[in-house]
Amino acid sequence: MSTLPVIAAVDGSDDSLVALDWAFDAALLREAPLRVVHVQQYVAWVGAEILPAGHPDTEADPVIGAVRRYLAGRVERPVTEYLALAGAPGAALPEQGSNAQLLVLGSRGRGGFVGLLLGSSGMTAARDAECPVVVVPKPGRQVHGDMPIEPGPRVVVGLQVDSPDEATLSFAFAEAARRGARLQVVAAYAWPLHLWTATTAQAVPPFADQDAIEAETRTLAEGFLAPYRERHPEVRAEPHVAPGDAAGHLVAASKDATLVVVGRHRRRLLAPARMMGSVTQAVLLHAASPVAVVPPTPPEE
Repeated sequence: MSTLPVIAAVDGSDDSLVALDWAFDAALLREAPLRVVHVQQYVAWVGAEILPAGHPDTEADPVIGAVRRYLAGRVERPVTEYLALAGAPGAALPEQGSNAQLLVLGSRGRGGFVGLLLGSSGMTAARDAECPVVVVPKPGRQVHGDMPIEPGPRVVVGLQVDSPDEATLSFAFAEAARRGARLQVVAAYAWPLHLWTATTAQAVPPFADQDAIEAETRTLAEGFLAPYRERHPEVRAEPHVAPGDAAGHLVAASKDATLVVVGRHRRRLLAPARMMGSVTQAVLLHAASPVAVVPPTPPEE
C-alpha cells in the first residue's frame, strides 16, 4: 500500500515558498512523498484557441519550473512529484486533499490583497479539505500575551472539555511525538459567567466559584488526555487551563511554537455544510506559528 503524499500548494509567491519548505520537512519526517501542486487560475490562450481547462502542461509551467530550481541541490529530500492544474484554487486544492496526508499552503498567495492576513484559498482549503490543512504564516508575525512558555520544541493544541475531538488530539500527539516536542494543551473556560434575568433585563453574575470551575476543567482535561498519554508515553503533555477566550490563549501560545493544532468544526443536523468555528478562524488569522486545521472524525453510520 503506497504512502499518501504531503501536498505543498505553490503559486510563485514568497509565502508559498515558506509553506513549501515546511511541507518538504514534514514529508521527510513522515517518510512520505512530496507532491507540489500549482493551480493556474487563468486558462492560457494559444493563438485563437484556449488550452483545455484542467489539463495544463506541468513541464512547461513556469511556477513548477521555479520550484524545481528552488529545491535543486538538497541532499536529503523526499520523493517529489509535480502537478499543474487549471481552475479555482479554492476548489482544486481541497479536492487534492482527498488523497493526501497533509495539505500545506501559505497564509496569503500571490493573488491576495496586501491587507489580508489569510487568503481566501487558505480559508477555503482549511474548511473543505478531507485531510488536515497546515497554513504557514509569513515569518515575523507578532503576537501579544504573557503566557509562560518553556524553551524547546512545542506543539500546541486546543481542547474543548465540553466536546473534545478525537481526531484533533490524535493528530497533535502524533505530531509532537514525530517532532520530539512537548505538547501544550490549552483548555479555556468561560469567565466571568453572567446570567440574564427577565425581571431586571440585565446580566448579573451567578453564584459560581471560579476556583471550582477551573479545577473541574483541569480534571476533565486530564481525563481526556489519559488514553493519548498511554499511546504516546514519550510525549510530555501539559494542560494549560485558563479563563476567557480560547482563541486569545491559543494565539498567545503560538509564539515560538512549532505548530498549533485546532479542530475544524463538527457538522450539525441543521447545518450539514462544512464549517469552521470562530476560534479556528481567529487562530488562522493571528497565530505566529503554522496552524494545522484537523477535520473531525467522521460519524459512524
